[in-house]
Amino acid sequence: MAYLLTDINRRASSDPAAFLAESDRDYQHHICQAAEQILNNRKNSPVVLLSGPSGSGKTTTALKIEEELERRGVHTHAVALDNYFQTPDRVNGPKTPEGDYDYESPRCLDMELLDRHFTALERGEEIDIPTFDFTHQRRAEGETTPLRLGKDEIAVFEGIHALNDDLAGRHENAFKMYISARSNVVRLGRVVFKGTWIRLTRRTVRDLNFRGTAVGETLDMWDNVRRGEKQYISPYKGRADLIFDSSLPYEVNVMGRYAERLFRSVPEENIRRREILEMIWAFDRFVPISAELVAKDSLLREFIGGGSYDRH
Repeated sequence: MAYLLTDINRRASSDPAAFLAESDRDYQHHICQAAEQILNNRKNSPVVLLSGPSGSGKTTTALKIEEELERRGVHTHAVALDNYFQTPDRVNGPKTPEGDYDYESPRCLDMELLDRHFTALERGEEIDIPTFDFTHQRRAEGETTPLRLGKDEIAVFEGIHALNDDLAGRHENAFKMYISARSNVVRLGRVVFKGTWIRLTRRTVRDLNFRGTAVGETLDMWDNVRRGEKQYISPYKGRADLIFDSSLPYEVNVMGRYAERLFRSVPEENIRRREILEMIWAFDRFVPISAELVAKDSLLREFIGGGSYDRH
């Protein structure tokens, strides 16, 4: 799927509020489709696995699915797989080709514990979800959250490795989803804004605003993030029972106000400088839309903040 730049700018100029509202309704339609299929599968398993690469909007999507299922009378729990990170073992842990600790590897997760927890939930048993302390990069001692699924209750586990062999491969009955911002923006048959740029923009803005990560640092990590996607995430999307696009046709118009200023601050010596200059030039081709028009429950709020699902 591709968006047409002329259509985007026409709608951004004529009635941006209606443009945003229609785009958000389309995304909600995907959420409703997912909820329906999850309900159809709940007799097979109460576990839902939601995967997708960095910047896909997995957290908001999981919370929206939780909200939709609750609206249909099914009590639902959204759980981040980040809770299951292990304290990094920098000696024996996974390494990048450069020899650094590989934060993108599924071996960073406690797969054995996740496997036991999924099995326990399917049996109606209680589990204790761990907590990972990102500030100190270790599992928080004694900080757990109990969870037991009642009759017809559902747990949605979201994370980049949710469809990995060590999880989805052992729990075939779980409902499996894969989301990603996949759509390019085109003009006269030529790509003017790539889907991967949408995700890079989302992550850059989010990491600076909510994680204190400088723009240059995010860009320096991006090559390894993309390597991890190709090695650990994309190969398993074929397992998914449902795949859908998490891009929003209006988001470049909104994000341009945030991202262009950030990207202009990138030093000339940065290895991605050339690509960043292409992105800056591309942002200028979109009619700006004020972030004030973005609904509080929009997926885009996961990255720019101020949303009703904020967990930052």
